[in-house]
Amino acid sequence: MWIQRSGERYPGGDGAGIETRHAFSFSGYYDPGNVRFGSLVACNEERLAPGAGFAEHPHRDMEIVTWVVEGELTHEDSTGARTVVRPGDVQRLSAGSGVRHTERNAGAEPLTFVQMWLMPGPGGAMDPVYEVVRGIADGTPYALERTGAVLHVRRLVDGERTALPDAPWVYAHVVRGAVRIVGATGGGTDGATSGGTLAPGDAARISAAEGLEGRAEGPAELLIWEMHAEPSYG
Repeated sequence: MWIQRSGERYPGGDGAGIETRHAFSFSGYYDPGNVRFGSLVACNEERLAPGAGFAEHPHRDMEIVTWVVEGELTHEDSTGARTVVRPGDVQRLSAGSGVRHTERNAGAEPLTFVQMWLMPGPGGAMDPVYEVVRGIADGTPYALERTGAVLHVRRLVDGERTALPDAPWVYAHVVRGAVRIVGATGGGTDGATSGGTLAPGDAARISAAEGLEGRAEGPAELLIWEMHAEPSYG
């Protein structure tokens, strides 16, 4: 198990009311030892001031999943979709053969969201698809068929435990509160931490997870990716 603390993320953003923290190599930052985990190639924490946003830009062959922590995210794309995404909603943009979109904070309050990118499996590029699941229920699995990945949203009360999936790759990101991974054995590597409590913005990368649990220390919100495949490039 490898734990990345929030403060260890690579800082980004253009300074125009946008602050970003990258978990993986992204944009102008490249670390050859940190380019992906399973099919997950990006997990960005974004903070947008009122009126700030990302200008229209393209994506292709990528599954982009967004979770709003606070505030409201206004999304527009070349499929014709225009929506406002709020806390509790899961937004998915399957870029497929190519799509352009904008993201901005059109509200009066600060906006914070977590955006996660996953590489799809082999096969020809499909038409882009956009979807929002409003108010996803706690524990309801959200599957991305083309990536072999499933997102689990868990909202825990103090002392509550949730089983981590038995999967080749498990990525657990703490949105709110504190969560301790229990049942882990073995030490960390390359400065990583084994065990310990995860605070907001911290994430655990677990390979071949079996019999592990997350235990809330106070109220907590946790995003868990269960992944069964790696990207295929040929």
